[in-house]
Amino acid sequence: MGKAKKNKEKKPWMRFRHRVARNIAYAVLYPYTKIRYHINAEPFREQGDRAYLILMNHQTPFDQFFVGISFKGPVYYVATEDIFSNGFVSSLIRWLVAPIPIQKKKNDIGAVIKCIRVAREGGTIAIAPEGNRTFSGRTEYMRPSIAALAKKIGLPIALYRIEGGYGVQPRWSDGARKGRMHSSVTRVIEPEEYAGMSDEELFADINEGLFVDEAKPGGLFRSKKKAEYLERAIYVCPFCGLSEFKSKGDEAWCLKCGRKIRYGEDKRITGVGYDFPYEYVGEWYDHQKEFVNGINPMDYLGKEVYSDSIKLSEVIVYKNKRLISRETTIKLFGDRITIGDNEGKDTKEGENILELRFDDIADASVMGHNKINIYHKDKIYQIKGSKSFNALKYVNFCYRYKNYTQGDENGKFLGL
Repeated sequence: MGKAKKNKEKKPWMRFRHRVARNIAYAVLYPYTKIRYHINAEPFREQGDRAYLILMNHQTPFDQFFVGISFKGPVYYVATEDIFSNGFVSSLIRWLVAPIPIQKKKNDIGAVIKCIRVAREGGTIAIAPEGNRTFSGRTEYMRPSIAALAKKIGLPIALYRIEGGYGVQPRWSDGARKGRMHSSVTRVIEPEEYAGMSDEELFADINEGLFVDEAKPGGLFRSKKKAEYLERAIYVCPFCGLSEFKSKGDEAWCLKCGRKIRYGEDKRITGVGYDFPYEYVGEWYDHQKEFVNGINPMDYLGKEVYSDSIKLSEVIVYKNKRLISRETTIKLFGDRITIGDNEGKDTKEGENILELRFDDIADASVMGHNKINIYHKDKIYQIKGSKSFNALKYVNFCYRYKNYTQGDENGKFLGL
């Protein structure tokens, strides 16, 4: 039994079928990305037969395919456990392209070992150091540990920058707009070069090479629904503070004060009948972060901040998702989230209220548009709201509480 397990572990990560799957995907998706995203994904002509560690910024749900267009052969993407927890679909993805799984809530040594293994087999690896797509249009926070990981893997580092993605498909939007995108390798850092660099120096170079700021002028992006679902990203009104928003077409409005904004083809925001204080969503998003970082969570211990109707599941890592409640209520407080109600809609066997205290949450992350993964003790809960659901506010408040209570003076990161 032990010998059979050992032999199984020695099977190579890289398989011929991965190359076949890549070539088929390229033939199908290359014309699709051209039509949908109007992207110029420059081929990396210097690739040759070498393997690389690709580090990329993250703007659209199709970023991995842009990388696949630029690089020859299969690319092994590091991905969080969520895509591995969808039953048969996940099994098919593993068989076809063998992404490298990483568990978000901990320092996953197993993922590091798998990356080194793929590198030694001659495979090219891709990682998005932000770990999530940008809401603001700017390249978001990256964990400094990416520099140490890159050194351990030992491959030449290809910095792959994607530009225009926030204009074409902002994370808060459902559809793609008509506009232009561009992606390419902007720099290669050879192992001989980074061997003489400190982790801090390498991290600074990675940051600089991947940084994109699209909260400023640059191109036109046409759509009839330019502002729709902006409420997924914004929940702080410049005039009345914590609020909720609705949107339709190219307009969005605050449900408290009723002020309305219009989102233009040039990404500019204008007030409808008044002067709005911010020109771009990125500036508004910065204000929102500053506002939340100024909140004292202790002022909201017994006060409900937000409430939403959601679906609740438990993620069974690397297997599937177990439905707990098809429709229940999530409530946000300064130090916790509660899920459930007093009308008998169970969220946990024998209980009506599931209390997730921020002290017991290892991590919380927005998934896609309107989902949250909450890593609570030994469980992972997935919360899914309506199409207009703002998942970000729950993650932001969780991080704000942790930063505040841990006394971290530099703790300004509010999650993604």
